[in-house]
Amino acid sequence: MNSLLDALAAIGRGTTHACRVAGEIALFAIEGLSHLVRPPFYWRMFGRAMLEIGYFSLPVVALTAVFTGMVLALQSYTGFSRFSAQSAIANLVVLSVTRELGPVLAGLMVAGRIGAAMAAEIGTMRVTDQVDALTTLSTNPMKYLVAPRLLAGTIALPLLVIVADVLGVMGGFIVAVAKLGFNASTYLTNTVNFVQADDVISGLVKAAVFGFLIALMGCYQGYKSRGGAQGVGAATTAAVVSASILILAFDYVLTEMFFAQ
Repeated sequence: MNSLLDALAAIGRGTTHACRVAGEIALFAIEGLSHLVRPPFYWRMFGRAMLEIGYFSLPVVALTAVFTGMVLALQSYTGFSRFSAQSAIANLVVLSVTRELGPVLAGLMVAGRIGAAMAAEIGTMRVTDQVDALTTLSTNPMKYLVAPRLLAGTIALPLLVIVADVLGVMGGFIVAVAKLGFNASTYLTNTVNFVQADDVISGLVKAAVFGFLIALMGCYQGYKSRGGAQGVGAATTAAVVSASILILAFDYVLTEMFFAQ
């Protein structure tokens, strides 16, 4: 009986803790967003965040997209050839990349690179009392550190996903033409005729949400970090893991929303 009560108590404590953390993150996000509509806005910090999230993440996102498109073309050819449906490869590649693989893989790559960097930077500022120093200098830390990064993440990731979509489709095209013997003109025609605006838009909406989540978790984990270097390391790991989990969870939610339309 006691073991059952202990198990129920542990479940209750875990549930309560999860609800408390979710509430803290929601309040943190609301406070950060509220500073976007209240002057002043630190455009220099926004520009720096756009460079870090967008421009400097471009190589890893581009390589991921190209090789994903290549692998997708090869794998789909292996399956479709059994049903003599090789002509559908172009359709599958462009649909998979624009609706799903482009935003999700770009989000995961950026989460691993930028989420960790944000948490480490803000966490180091927190444990070395630089965040408190901003308050002393009459600068709101949420407005200076968090709000520009939230906006930059929301804008930069869709731009990266546009590049990833193009390069992913190009990777599939290269493999299909160079290795699988497809006619280049026919492949491009099938791709252009099949893809629709809704496919691209749904992927960009996902990317905007993912970019916001990455910036949110990086800022939140860094802002709440404690305990010196060890706390900063824990915050960095937590930022990447939590952002990755949220990307996959919200991917399903958003896909369900678009699927229901």
